[in-house]
Amino acid sequence: MTHRLSDDDHQFQIRFEAGDFPPAEFDHRAHIRLAYVYLSQHDADTAHELMRNALLTFLQSLGLDLSKYHETMTRAWILAVQHFMTLGPDCTSSAVFIAEHPMMLDSSIMMTHYSAELLFSDEARARFVEPNLAPIPRHDQ
Repeated sequence: MTHRLSDDDHQFQIRFEAGDFPPAEFDHRAHIRLAYVYLSQHDADTAHELMRNALLTFLQSLGLDLSKYHETMTRAWILAVQHFMTLGPDCTSSAVFIAEHPMMLDSSIMMTHYSAELLFSDEARARFVEPNLAPIPRHDQ
């Protein structure tokens, strides 16, 4: 993969990791963008770790309960973004990636892989659980 980041992507990452990002703007698109940023620089396992740490730090900086963090959702979206990055085309920014793959903005896409019962379970929130409806494609890096 030769996906790249724009200067705006770099600034987004710096601002988010520094806790200088408006909570109201951290929507599903921003989650996808952050996953793309990490995957453009790292393998999926490292990207997942960085994403987890960034999200937990973000929650903590807002004084929110860390139980809002959802491990399965985080890992599953990293895998989904990686899948679409692997399909190509290579992109020059997260904006180009999202424009090329608008289906990533459909947050309900995970419901094609997980039943609601499993995805919204305490177990799935606490640790990654494999999909029970359809596998998420995996790609070696």
